[in-house]
Amino acid sequence: MPATSAYSKFVIGTLIVASLILLAIGWYWSREPDMFNVENRAQARAERENLPLVTGFITTSTLIEAAETLLNKPGGYLSNDIAPPGVLLDNIPNWEFGVLVQIRDLARALRNNMSRSQSQSTADPDLEIAEPQFNFDSESWLFPPTESEYREGTEALERYLHRLANPEAARRAEFFARADNLSDWLRLVEVRLGSLSQRLSASVGQIRINTDLAGDPGASQAAAKPDVVMVKTPWLEIDDVFYEARGSAWALIHFLKAAEIDFDQVLAKKNATVSLRQIIRELEATQQPVMSPVILNGGGFGFFANHSLVLASYISRANAAVIDLRRLLEQG
Repeated sequence: MPATSAYSKFVIGTLIVASLILLAIGWYWSREPDMFNVENRAQARAERENLPLVTGFITTSTLIEAAETLLNKPGGYLSNDIAPPGVLLDNIPNWEFGVLVQIRDLARALRNNMSRSQSQSTADPDLEIAEPQFNFDSESWLFPPTESEYREGTEALERYLHRLANPEAARRAEFFARADNLSDWLRLVEVRLGSLSQRLSASVGQIRINTDLAGDPGASQAAAKPDVVMVKTPWLEIDDVFYEARGSAWALIHFLKAAEIDFDQVLAKKNATVSLRQIIRELEATQQPVMSPVILNGGGFGFFANHSLVLASYISRANAAVIDLRRLLEQG
């Protein structure tokens, strides 16, 4: 009996210690990566690889840095983990997905617009590889693992960057900092922010008027919907949407700061630099530390806070500013 009792205590003690270790690792892995200075990182990359800072270098370098952050942050890429503590975490995987969506959108804009002089011009061969790689299944664990696919996309971006900055490259890459290219990418940003704002606002449930066909009397849709709909984010998904929005905003802040530098002449000519900085300011407010151990979901004017509504207010204002900036670029 004494031997059995000692063995039981050993097993229980081992389980407690292992649980504490997993909790500590999980807490460390759940920390959101810090912001970085896009210009300093690009300058360091250029000096390290002996490349000049040509137009488009900072935007491409920042896209690479964001992708490398997903893969190299503490714990690495967690969205496809099948073992603890990674499989037990959900905040950082949703943060990763928010970043990933913005990486995909900028990679698409880089391939389809920014690297091409016109719609009939040939797409860059490395960007044709990079863009599909980042659209690979974000939760694939094996055959192949997601990380290997995203690394191939990052390597293709690095090859494009080298050809962009190397005047002696056999096939020189291009980057066209034009108002229409910036506007096309901002259209994607506008759609993403609008969706996140709606999903965050639905944390408390909202009765909304169906405006799907508003403004077009001849429009129709595949499935008819009632004039009034009830929209509410499921309780277990509230923190998922919150951290996805945080990750999306984190990536956008960096991409917009890079665009401010690479598109500086276009923005100055349109008198739109201040408008872009206002978007960045609104998005930076979304990165304030979350002081609560859980994402609270109080009523709009209730006793407890509603973190989703606070985040939605910043993202909504940023989205409105993106719409204004895009109109300025197209009409100003």
